[in-house]
Amino acid sequence: MSTTNSAARVHPSAVIDGDVELADGVEIGPFCLLDGCIRIGTGSRLIGHVTVLGNTEIGQGNVLHPNVVIGDEPQDVGYQGGPRGVHIGDRNVMREGVTIHRGSEHGDVTIVGDDNFFMQNSHVAHDCRVGNATVIAGGAVLAGWVEVGDRALVSGNCVVHQYVRIGRLAMMRGLSRTSRDVPPFCIMDLTHTLRGINIVGVRRAGIDAKAVRALRDAFKAVFGMRQNLKLALERYETNDSNAPEVDEMIGFIRASKRGVAFGPRVGVADEGDL
Repeated sequence: MSTTNSAARVHPSAVIDGDVELADGVEIGPFCLLDGCIRIGTGSRLIGHVTVLGNTEIGQGNVLHPNVVIGDEPQDVGYQGGPRGVHIGDRNVMREGVTIHRGSEHGDVTIVGDDNFFMQNSHVAHDCRVGNATVIAGGAVLAGWVEVGDRALVSGNCVVHQYVRIGRLAMMRGLSRTSRDVPPFCIMDLTHTLRGINIVGVRRAGIDAKAVRALRDAFKAVFGMRQNLKLALERYETNDSNAPEVDEMIGFIRASKRGVAFGPRVGVADEGDL
């Protein structure tokens, strides 16, 4: 049974079935389909031709453009129809053709935070964890169990292997791919190859100049040449003047289970050109 608040607006061509709750100010546009145990928060808009399925919670102030699909079954051959779900926070924008799938049979729930921007035809697979204020650009694909840190940027047509972590304020350049973790604050391109610190991104985030210099020094010490990463970290950690951001980057690297992306084969990129 659906529960539609009197302050919600539902186009007559929309189809609503199951246990659906719409809060004040929700707009359901033409030819939308809502079927499942669905909760949509205040002021969210489904512009038209949007599909929401399964056990799905969508927070406040989200905007879903045509052909977005939320909560469909995971692309997992082992899925047997278990009660998995999707939880989406507030003020997210999902452009045309975005897909976000529910958790898998061996997982639980796919989670998206607040203030994220998903560009056209991007895909978030089962059991992913997407933080806050990220940008997932057009055609980018996040495989199952991927974690994306706050304010990270996954550029157009990037491919992220299952279980990979993308650190806070990291940037994957367009058409790149990775099966290894991408440390916070770093720029990655090609096949899991790190190029330097995301200078523009960290400055926009309000990180001060001293911390930016410390990050650049740490990157050069750890990734400036191909070397044993464990030994490089041990050498660098003898420096007791590390900024908190450097500690965050090193902690992320140490916690990696898949291994982290490599530094460039020859030299370090000039970050001023990035």
